[in-house]
Amino acid sequence: MTEEQPFPPPTEEQLPPTPEEELKEYKEKYLRLLAEMDNTRKRMQKERQEMTKFAVENVISEILGPIDNLETALTCAENMSSEIKNWALGFSMILEQFKEVISNHGVTPFASEGSLFDPHLHYAIETEETLEKPEGTIVKEFVKGYRSKERTVRPARVKVARPPSITE
Repeated sequence: MTEEQPFPPPTEEQLPPTPEEELKEYKEKYLRLLAEMDNTRKRMQKERQEMTKFAVENVISEILGPIDNLETALTCAENMSSEIKNWALGFSMILEQFKEVISNHGVTPFASEGSLFDPHLHYAIETEETLEKPEGTIVKEFVKGYRSKERTVRPARVKVARPPSITE
């Protein structure tokens, strides 16, 4: 007859966890889940703030066209009768209110004329051959550009200097 071999004693990994070990494991899982939930909440809150900010900037970018048109119309009023000048005064007050609203949202105009062309800030619609200004210098600003702190809301539309082409 053969002798039966007894089962070897279980190793530590094979033993069921003690209640204290099990409690410690559940507590660690619970704390990890709490931290994960907190991180998710913070990330979602930040994303919501960014989405709101971009939505406001997009609406403001649509308002900039009418603001430009109002500014242009008011420059023509200087040569009109006193009655029209009085109307223009009221419209200039409204224009200032619009400018204040966009400024309250952190959107401000920036000057381009005389500065170097930056594709993040400017949109070139014309070039001018000249030796009077260095290449890439903005010669004229057609439409004002606007920025918020982090991004360009509307690039300025500009004319950029370039060296004359050599023709033979």
